[in-house]
Amino acid sequence: MAIDDSEATFRVVVNAEGQHSIWFSHRALPAGWRETGFSGPKADCLAHIDAVWTDMRPASLRAFLASGPAGSPRP
Repeated sequence: MAIDDSEATFRVVVNAEGQHSIWFSHRALPAGWRETGFSGPKADCLAHIDAVWTDMRPASLRAFLASGPAGSPRP
């Protein structure tokens, strides 16, 4: 059974790895997620995520790759 969320308000949330998602505004956030300050209809939230989350790699992977070969710092 599909949920009709056409009237629902969502908020954009992000975790420590910089991964984005949407969450129903009336529900408590799950552990490890925080609000970004953007909320609205589902389509607007998804469009916002498309605009701001341009690098899908987790933050830990981006940091590792930025550190250079085999995890050694780049000069």
